[in-house]
Amino acid sequence: MKEKLTKQEKSWILYDVANSAFTMIVTVTIPIYFSGLTSSAGISAEHSSSIWGVSTSIAILILALLAPILGTIADYQNMKKKIFTFFLVLAITGAVVFTLAPNWIVFLAFFIIARLGYSACNIFYDAMLIDVTTDERMDHISTSGYAWGYIGSCIPFIIGILLILVKPFGLDTITATRISFVITILWWIAMSIPLFKNVHQTYYIERKNHIIKDAFSRLGKTFGKMKQNKKLLFFMLGYFCYIDGVYTIISMATTYGNEVGVGDTSMILALLLTQFVAFPCSILTGKLATKFGPLKLIKFFILIYCMICIFAFGLDTETEFWILAVAVGMCQGGIQALSRSHFGKLIPKEESSEYFGFFDIFGKFADFFGPLIIAVCAFFLNSSRYGVLALIVLFIVGLVFVLLSEKATKMEEK
Repeated sequence: MKEKLTKQEKSWILYDVANSAFTMIVTVTIPIYFSGLTSSAGISAEHSSSIWGVSTSIAILILALLAPILGTIADYQNMKKKIFTFFLVLAITGAVVFTLAPNWIVFLAFFIIARLGYSACNIFYDAMLIDVTTDERMDHISTSGYAWGYIGSCIPFIIGILLILVKPFGLDTITATRISFVITILWWIAMSIPLFKNVHQTYYIERKNHIIKDAFSRLGKTFGKMKQNKKLLFFMLGYFCYIDGVYTIISMATTYGNEVGVGDTSMILALLLTQFVAFPCSILTGKLATKFGPLKLIKFFILIYCMICIFAFGLDTETEFWILAVAVGMCQGGIQALSRSHFGKLIPKEESSEYFGFFDIFGKFADFFGPLIIAVCAFFLNSSRYGVLALIVLFIVGLVFVLLSEKATKMEEK
């Protein structure tokens, strides 16, 4: 395989660097900042957490309703980048306004808008993978996107954290945090420019006179095609299960860390360690996928995640939390990137946005059952440990469906 990246591939990878910076502040800085806003308004920590959870669910629900039809429309000639641009502008605008928001209500409203725009952009960004590279290079390019996203996003994040901790020039915490948001927004815009200049829609469907009507018609037909395509159907079901476990471990890490007594500073440093470990491991995963194939590595990562769940169940020291951070960093970029690239090879290229709309829904709704399992275990057993252990069920069921997809692929090749 030719190793040198094309201009289109580099530009596509750079957007992963752009949007991953926003992911970092959504994971770490924004929840803490929002908690401060609600606390100053006299809202309890428990109520604040509930409001935050509901707001995230609202953004996911809105996107879940819009994603398939927007993806279908984006597959028409010259529409993919136009819709991507609309949602990027929406996301950036929302981010600018919530940065300047005078109270938690305005902040939350525009955070939902920014989160919706960010998530919608990712559908069309993922679908552009089809346009920038070939099937043979897809695993390599997808893993490179995750790798450089992990390491690149640390730059604005570290600058922002230093501003908040050091508070230079007599800044207070709120002002320093807002400046850190501005730095992230500017980074997001700057790293997006190459994609706009160099990435173009290569695969498309010819535009019809009645785009909306035709899009809904195509949507119904796609459901039928997905049911008939066993290797695709089984893979999507498997992805729904195992990615639920992956996302749950990512999203619940800080909550679980607090429960076992890990301090806030240590958790932020552990998150950064995860990012730095994920960079070389994602690059290595892309190279190994070329040699062994993506499905073998996805199965391997699923088994590693089962061991991570067992290790996390017995975790009770800060040192063990750091070991867990390294283990997660070794796997999370690879399994997400290979899932994206393998899915890209299974779908019709002219309908990539539509199919990635479904792929995104599976990913978004998947990040529901895992936290629910942990919440139920925490409620009835007074500990999240059993919930973390129970995530193994999701990984095992996901593995079974991946094996069924692999079997269906072999049957087709005979």
